[in-house]
Amino acid sequence: MLTKNYSMACLLAACLLLVTTRVAAQTTGAADRTLWLEQMDKLARPVMENLANGTLKTNMRVVLADKVDNKVHRTQASYLEAFGRTLTGISPWLQGEGGNAKEIALRNQYRQWAVKAVANAVNPASPDYLTWTGGQPFVDASFFALGLIRCPWLWAHLDDSTQQRTVAALRLSRSTVPVYSNWILFTGMVEAFFCKYGYEYDKVRIEFGIREFANHWYTGDGMFSDGMNFAMDYYNSYVIQPYLNTILAVLNSKGKAYEWFLPKLDKISKRYAELQEKVINTDGSFPATGRSIVYRGGAFHHLADMSYRLQLPASLQPAQVRGALTAVLKKTLQAPNTYNKEGWLNLGLYGHQPGLADFYINTGSLYLCSALFLPLGLSPEDPFWSSPAAPWSAVKIWSGQDAEADHALHLN
Repeated sequence: MLTKNYSMACLLAACLLLVTTRVAAQTTGAADRTLWLEQMDKLARPVMENLANGTLKTNMRVVLADKVDNKVHRTQASYLEAFGRTLTGISPWLQGEGGNAKEIALRNQYRQWAVKAVANAVNPASPDYLTWTGGQPFVDASFFALGLIRCPWLWAHLDDSTQQRTVAALRLSRSTVPVYSNWILFTGMVEAFFCKYGYEYDKVRIEFGIREFANHWYTGDGMFSDGMNFAMDYYNSYVIQPYLNTILAVLNSKGKAYEWFLPKLDKISKRYAELQEKVINTDGSFPATGRSIVYRGGAFHHLADMSYRLQLPASLQPAQVRGALTAVLKKTLQAPNTYNKEGWLNLGLYGHQPGLADFYINTGSLYLCSALFLPLGLSPEDPFWSSPAAPWSAVKIWSGQDAEADHALHLN
């Protein structure tokens, strides 16, 4: 009996050691980065390769929400949505350097595609010339501009005619009057692009967006309202805080006009990063609240952006954020039926769930989930990738580990 029990104990110990070894191997920074690169490539390749080849409109099958408001308009806008949002997420990685030979080769390929993709997107003679006027294109022109701001390498490697056409395309967005909501930051981002690259820009369009959020729309505890009304959704992350931080970074690199807002925004952004990390469950799921939930990991645009810009609060270690975002990536991009048979994203949060899609959602909209990949712009040697795996808040708390109590942010 003792021998049998001893043998069983040895077997259990061996199994535990094997599982522990495998988990450790899967949660190193190098292994996580490899996973992120694989998933980024799977997501972005159909968009970038097709647009580079002038076949995006031919090969991208646009699926619209069941409750779509305008089929023709949404279909026309979908291609810029897919490109602008994909570029927004992968641009820091395109800007970066380093990595192993496989990553370097992959980046070089994407850089080639990116240069050709932009050229086709803004060339009226191209079969893949994108739609730059109208409400939805106004939104995604800003995501495109954000991608170019995050990747000076790409802008520098566009030929003169493509640069001129890009400026002309972005200027077309000025004809749209933004909705009195986060949309006022879309026009600000386009003007920030012009500012960054030395073109004449409209300071009033930037000033209006910053003043409304800074003076009127902060609700407390790290969150802004989206216009006059607060909503429990992820728009502080999808748009508001990444846009405010990027626009201010560009403007303050040219002068000191907005230094008055920087200390306050820094505290707000750090607090919201804490809140974002805390809502990521042990399995990578998170509350499916609010509109646009089919943006999947785009719900953590802000947390990814704070990681990429090295602005995480002291309460969050880079490795624990890496673990949390990796869990989100696995949950939302490795679920069954996340992609259709041609490799394009399906409408949904966890697989194919068209009922979750709001009236404005279509295939192109979904690619805002690329924002999750912003930390790939950090080198493999950065602590985000090089530090040993660490549990995030939900893992600590729900495994019985001790953790620090959470406290609200009070600015006054």
